[in-house]
Amino acid sequence: MDVHLRDLRYFVAVAEELHFTRAAERLYVSQPALSKQIRVLERQLGFPLFDRRPGGPVLTAQGEALLPRARQLLAAWQDALGAARAAGPAVALTVGMQTAVGRDVQRDVLSGFRDRGWRITLRLVPWEDPSAGLADGTSDLAFVWLPLPGAGLATRTLARERRWVALPAGHRLADRSEVDFAELGDEPFVALPRSAGPLRDFWLATEARGGREPRVGAEAASPDEVFEAVVSGQGVVLIAEGNVGLYRRSDLVHRPVRGLPAADLAIAWRADDHRPEVAELVAALTRGGHPQPGG
Repeated sequence: MDVHLRDLRYFVAVAEELHFTRAAERLYVSQPALSKQIRVLERQLGFPLFDRRPGGPVLTAQGEALLPRARQLLAAWQDALGAARAAGPAVALTVGMQTAVGRDVQRDVLSGFRDRGWRITLRLVPWEDPSAGLADGTSDLAFVWLPLPGAGLATRTLARERRWVALPAGHRLADRSEVDFAELGDEPFVALPRSAGPLRDFWLATEARGGREPRVGAEAASPDEVFEAVVSGQGVVLIAEGNVGLYRRSDLVHRPVRGLPAADLAIAWRADDHRPEVAELVAALTRGGHPQPGG
Protein backbone atom coordinates (compact mmCIF):
# COMPACT_ATOMS: atom_id res chain seq x y z
CA MET A 1 0.00 0.00 0.00
CA ASP A 2 1.39 3.41 -1.00
CA VAL A 3 0.32 6.45 1.02
CA HIS A 4 1.43 9.91 -0.06
CA LEU A 5 3.29 12.13 2.38
CA ARG A 6 0.72 14.79 1.56
CA ASP A 7 -2.03 12.59 3.00
CA LEU A 8 -0.04 12.00 6.18
CA ARG A 9 0.51 15.74 6.46
CA TYR A 10 -3.24 16.29 6.12
CA PHE A 11 -3.92 13.67 8.78
CA VAL A 12 -1.43 15.19 11.23
CA ALA A 13 -2.84 18.69 10.75
CA VAL A 14 -6.41 17.55 11.47
CA ALA A 15 -5.22 15.45 14.43
CA GLU A 16 -3.39 18.43 15.93
CA GLU A 17 -6.10 21.00 15.27
CA LEU A 18 -9.10 18.67 15.83
CA HIS A 19 -10.90 21.09 13.52
CA PHE A 20 -11.16 20.64 9.75
CA THR A 21 -11.46 24.34 8.91
CA ARG A 22 -8.42 25.38 10.97
CA ALA A 23 -6.42 22.47 9.54
CA ALA A 24 -7.42 23.47 6.00
CA GLU A 25 -6.24 27.05 6.59
CA ARG A 26 -2.94 25.74 7.93
CA LEU A 27 -2.49 23.55 4.83
CA TYR A 28 -3.65 26.18 2.29
CA VAL A 29 -6.42 23.93 0.97
CA SER A 30 -10.20 24.17 1.05
CA GLN A 31 -12.06 22.50 3.91
CA PRO A 32 -14.22 20.28 1.62
CA ALA A 33 -11.10 19.09 -0.22
CA LEU A 34 -9.36 18.26 3.07
CA SER A 35 -12.37 16.34 4.39
CA LYS A 36 -12.60 14.39 1.13
CA GLN A 37 -8.89 13.52 1.18
CA ILE A 38 -9.05 12.27 4.79
CA ARG A 39 -11.92 9.98 3.82
CA VAL A 40 -9.92 8.72 0.83
CA LEU A 41 -7.00 8.01 3.18
CA GLU A 42 -9.29 6.13 5.59
CA ARG A 43 -10.65 3.99 2.76
CA GLN A 44 -7.11 3.30 1.60
CA LEU A 45 -6.01 2.28 5.10
CA GLY A 46 -9.14 0.24 5.78
CA PHE A 47 -9.99 1.86 9.12
CA PRO A 48 -11.30 5.22 10.43
CA LEU A 49 -8.85 7.79 11.75
CA PHE A 50 -11.46 10.11 13.28
CA ASP A 51 -14.86 9.95 14.87
CA ARG A 52 -16.88 12.84 13.42
CA ARG A 53 -18.75 14.40 16.34
CA PRO A 54 -20.81 17.61 16.63
CA GLY A 55 -18.04 19.22 18.67
CA GLY A 56 -15.36 18.32 16.14
CA PRO A 57 -13.35 15.27 15.05
CA VAL A 58 -11.83 12.96 17.67
CA LEU A 59 -9.04 10.50 16.97
CA THR A 60 -9.95 6.82 16.93
CA ALA A 61 -7.68 4.26 18.58
CA GLN A 62 -6.14 3.60 15.16
CA GLY A 63 -5.61 7.31 14.62
CA GLU A 64 -3.96 7.65 18.04
CA ALA A 65 -1.56 4.84 17.14
CA LEU A 66 -0.74 6.29 13.72
CA LEU A 67 -0.20 9.92 14.79
CA PRO A 68 3.28 9.71 16.41
CA ARG A 69 4.57 7.50 13.62
CA ALA A 70 3.18 9.81 10.96
CA ARG A 71 4.97 12.71 12.66
CA GLN A 72 8.22 10.71 12.62
CA LEU A 73 7.86 9.97 8.90
CA LEU A 74 7.22 13.62 8.07
CA ALA A 75 10.14 14.77 10.22
CA ALA A 76 12.44 12.20 8.57
CA TRP A 77 11.43 13.48 5.14
CA GLN A 78 12.17 17.09 6.15
CA ASP A 79 15.58 16.00 7.47
CA ALA A 80 16.31 14.18 4.22
CA LEU A 81 15.20 17.17 2.16
CA GLY A 82 17.37 19.53 4.23
CA ALA A 83 20.40 17.26 3.89
CA ALA A 84 19.95 17.05 0.13
CA ARG A 85 19.68 20.81 -0.17
CA ALA A 86 22.71 21.37 2.05
CA ALA A 87 24.78 19.15 -0.24
CA GLY A 88 24.16 21.49 -3.18
CA PRO A 89 25.24 25.08 -3.95
CA ALA A 90 25.33 27.71 -1.21
CA VAL A 91 22.08 29.20 -2.55
CA ALA A 92 19.51 26.77 -3.95
CA LEU A 93 15.87 27.69 -4.41
CA THR A 94 12.97 25.75 -5.90
CA VAL A 95 10.25 27.76 -7.61
CA GLY A 96 6.89 26.06 -8.11
CA MET A 97 4.43 26.87 -10.88
CA GLN A 98 1.16 25.44 -12.11
CA THR A 99 1.19 26.70 -15.69
CA ALA A 100 3.88 27.98 -18.01
CA VAL A 101 4.74 31.50 -16.87
CA GLY A 102 6.20 33.12 -19.99
CA ARG A 103 5.64 36.88 -20.25
CA ASP A 104 9.43 37.36 -19.77
CA VAL A 105 8.57 37.55 -16.06
CA GLN A 106 11.20 35.12 -14.84
CA ARG A 107 13.57 34.37 -17.70
CA ASP A 108 16.04 37.26 -17.41
CA VAL A 109 15.79 37.48 -13.60
CA LEU A 110 16.43 33.78 -13.00
CA SER A 111 19.19 33.72 -15.60
CA GLY A 112 20.93 36.57 -13.78
CA PHE A 113 20.82 34.76 -10.45
CA ARG A 114 22.10 31.57 -12.06
CA ASP A 115 25.02 33.55 -13.50
CA ARG A 116 25.86 34.46 -9.89
CA GLY A 117 26.11 30.78 -8.98
CA TRP A 118 22.63 30.31 -7.54
CA ARG A 119 20.84 27.06 -8.35
CA ILE A 120 17.21 27.84 -9.13
CA THR A 121 14.98 24.93 -10.06
CA LEU A 122 11.56 25.33 -11.66
CA ARG A 123 9.03 22.58 -10.94
CA LEU A 124 5.53 22.05 -12.29
CA VAL A 125 3.00 21.30 -9.53
CA PRO A 126 -0.54 20.00 -10.24
CA TRP A 127 -3.46 22.24 -9.28
CA GLU A 128 -4.39 19.62 -6.68
CA ASP A 129 -1.87 21.52 -4.52
CA PRO A 130 -3.10 25.14 -4.72
CA SER A 131 0.02 26.36 -2.87
CA ALA A 132 2.27 25.06 -5.70
CA GLY A 133 4.51 23.27 -3.21
CA LEU A 134 4.73 25.99 -0.56
CA ALA A 135 2.58 24.10 1.94
CA ASP A 136 4.83 21.04 2.15
CA GLY A 137 8.14 22.86 1.70
CA THR A 138 8.96 21.37 -1.70
CA SER A 139 8.86 24.90 -3.18
CA ASP A 140 10.56 27.96 -1.69
CA LEU A 141 8.64 30.39 -3.88
CA ALA A 142 5.91 29.87 -6.45
CA PHE A 143 4.31 31.57 -9.41
CA VAL A 144 0.59 31.39 -8.66
CA TRP A 145 -2.72 32.79 -9.79
CA LEU A 146 -4.72 34.56 -7.10
CA PRO A 147 -6.67 34.00 -4.96
CA LEU A 148 -4.87 31.54 -2.70
CA PRO A 149 -6.67 29.59 0.05
CA GLY A 150 -5.75 29.82 3.71
CA ALA A 151 -3.32 32.15 5.43
CA GLY A 152 0.42 32.23 6.04
CA LEU A 153 1.53 33.08 2.52
CA ALA A 154 2.87 36.38 1.23
CA THR A 155 2.26 37.46 -2.37
CA ARG A 156 3.23 40.18 -4.82
CA THR A 157 1.33 40.66 -8.06
CA LEU A 158 3.51 40.43 -11.19
CA ALA A 159 0.89 40.85 -13.92
CA ARG A 160 -2.81 41.67 -14.19
CA GLU A 161 -4.50 40.34 -17.28
CA ARG A 162 -7.90 40.09 -18.88
CA ARG A 163 -9.59 36.69 -18.88
CA TRP A 164 -10.17 34.95 -22.22
CA VAL A 165 -12.07 31.79 -23.10
CA ALA A 166 -10.63 28.77 -24.90
CA LEU A 167 -13.18 27.11 -27.18
CA PRO A 168 -12.95 24.06 -29.44
CA ALA A 169 -12.59 25.01 -33.11
CA GLY A 170 -16.08 25.03 -34.63
CA HIS A 171 -17.79 26.19 -31.41
CA ARG A 172 -20.87 28.39 -31.95
CA LEU A 173 -18.97 31.40 -30.52
CA ALA A 174 -15.69 30.76 -32.33
CA ASP A 175 -16.36 33.36 -35.03
CA ARG A 176 -16.83 36.19 -32.50
CA SER A 177 -14.05 38.72 -31.99
CA GLU A 178 -15.11 39.02 -28.33
CA VAL A 179 -17.51 37.07 -26.12
CA ASP A 180 -19.76 38.41 -23.39
CA PHE A 181 -19.62 36.22 -20.28
CA ALA A 182 -23.42 36.02 -20.22
CA GLU A 183 -23.18 34.03 -23.46
CA LEU A 184 -21.11 31.40 -21.64
CA GLY A 185 -23.46 31.02 -18.69
CA ASP A 186 -25.04 27.79 -19.90
CA GLU A 187 -21.84 26.26 -21.28
CA PRO A 188 -20.19 23.32 -19.49
CA PHE A 189 -16.79 24.34 -18.10
CA VAL A 190 -13.59 22.43 -17.48
CA ALA A 191 -12.87 22.97 -13.78
CA LEU A 192 -9.79 22.72 -11.60
CA PRO A 193 -9.88 20.03 -8.86
CA ARG A 194 -11.96 20.89 -5.78
CA SER A 195 -8.73 20.96 -3.77
CA ALA A 196 -7.82 24.16 -5.67
CA GLY A 197 -10.39 25.92 -3.47
CA PRO A 198 -11.10 29.57 -4.36
CA LEU A 199 -8.92 29.33 -7.47
CA ARG A 200 -11.38 26.80 -8.93
CA ASP A 201 -14.22 29.26 -8.29
CA PHE A 202 -12.24 32.11 -9.85
CA TRP A 203 -11.63 30.28 -13.14
CA LEU A 204 -15.26 29.17 -13.20
CA ALA A 205 -16.16 32.88 -12.69
CA THR A 206 -18.69 32.02 -10.01
CA GLU A 207 -18.67 35.68 -8.89
CA ALA A 208 -20.26 36.69 -12.22
CA ARG A 209 -23.01 34.05 -12.31
CA GLY A 210 -25.56 35.74 -10.07
CA GLY A 211 -25.75 32.79 -7.70
CA ARG A 212 -26.22 30.17 -10.43
CA GLU A 213 -24.08 27.08 -10.12
CA PRO A 214 -21.66 26.53 -13.02
CA ARG A 215 -22.05 23.47 -15.22
CA VAL A 216 -18.89 21.38 -14.80
CA GLY A 217 -18.28 19.12 -17.77
CA ALA A 218 -14.90 17.80 -16.58
CA GLU A 219 -12.18 18.34 -13.99
CA ALA A 220 -8.49 18.60 -14.86
CA ALA A 221 -5.32 18.84 -12.78
CA SER A 222 -2.89 20.14 -15.43
CA PRO A 223 -2.96 22.41 -18.52
CA ASP A 224 -2.60 19.44 -20.88
CA GLU A 225 -5.64 17.77 -19.30
CA VAL A 226 -7.59 21.04 -19.52
CA PHE A 227 -7.08 21.58 -23.23
CA GLU A 228 -7.62 17.94 -24.13
CA ALA A 229 -10.99 18.19 -22.35
CA VAL A 230 -11.83 21.37 -24.29
CA VAL A 231 -11.01 20.00 -27.74
CA SER A 232 -12.93 16.79 -26.96
CA GLY A 233 -16.05 18.87 -26.32
CA GLN A 234 -16.33 18.37 -22.56
CA GLY A 235 -16.39 22.09 -21.83
CA VAL A 236 -14.84 25.51 -22.34
CA VAL A 237 -12.27 27.11 -20.04
CA LEU A 238 -11.23 30.60 -18.97
CA ILE A 239 -7.54 31.45 -19.23
CA ALA A 240 -5.43 34.56 -18.71
CA GLU A 241 -4.62 36.67 -21.76
CA GLY A 242 -0.89 36.03 -21.40
CA ASN A 243 -1.47 32.27 -21.61
CA VAL A 244 -3.15 32.47 -25.01
CA GLY A 245 0.16 32.48 -26.84
CA LEU A 246 1.68 29.89 -24.52
CA TYR A 247 -1.09 27.36 -25.16
CA ARG A 248 -1.98 28.06 -28.78
CA ARG A 249 -3.25 25.00 -30.70
CA SER A 250 -4.79 24.55 -34.14
CA ASP A 251 -7.85 22.84 -32.64
CA LEU A 252 -8.51 25.66 -30.13
CA VAL A 253 -9.90 29.16 -30.52
CA HIS A 254 -9.21 31.88 -27.93
CA ARG A 255 -11.45 34.92 -27.50
CA PRO A 256 -11.44 37.78 -24.94
CA VAL A 257 -14.36 37.81 -22.51
CA ARG A 258 -16.31 40.91 -21.51
CA GLY A 259 -17.75 41.37 -18.03
CA LEU A 260 -15.13 39.71 -15.82
CA PRO A 261 -12.51 41.15 -13.44
CA ALA A 262 -8.88 40.67 -14.42
CA ALA A 263 -6.68 37.78 -13.27
CA ASP A 264 -3.59 38.37 -11.11
CA LEU A 265 -0.36 36.41 -11.59
CA ALA A 266 1.77 36.63 -8.42
CA ILE A 267 4.94 35.39 -6.82
CA ALA A 268 4.21 33.76 -3.45
CA TRP A 269 6.30 32.55 -0.54
CA ARG A 270 5.78 31.54 3.07
CA ALA A 271 5.31 34.68 5.18
CA ASP A 272 7.53 33.28 7.95
CA ASP A 273 10.40 32.55 5.52
CA HIS A 274 12.79 35.43 6.18
CA ARG A 275 15.81 34.10 4.28
CA PRO A 276 17.58 36.99 2.52
CA GLU A 277 17.85 35.03 -0.73
CA VAL A 278 14.06 34.66 -0.86
CA ALA A 279 13.57 38.38 -0.27
CA GLU A 280 16.20 39.20 -2.89
CA LEU A 281 14.57 37.04 -5.54
CA VAL A 282 11.11 38.46 -4.77
CA ALA A 283 12.47 42.01 -5.01
CA ALA A 284 14.11 41.25 -8.36
CA LEU A 285 10.95 39.68 -9.77
CA THR A 286 8.88 42.66 -8.66
CA ARG A 287 11.47 45.15 -9.93
CA GLY A 288 12.66 46.27 -6.54
CA GLY A 289 9.26 46.25 -4.84
CA HIS A 290 8.95 45.68 -1.11
CA PRO A 291 7.46 42.30 -0.17
CA GLN A 292 4.20 42.57 1.71
CA PRO A 293 2.36 39.88 3.65
CA GLY A 294 -0.80 38.68 2.03
CA GLY A 295 -2.74 35.62 1.06
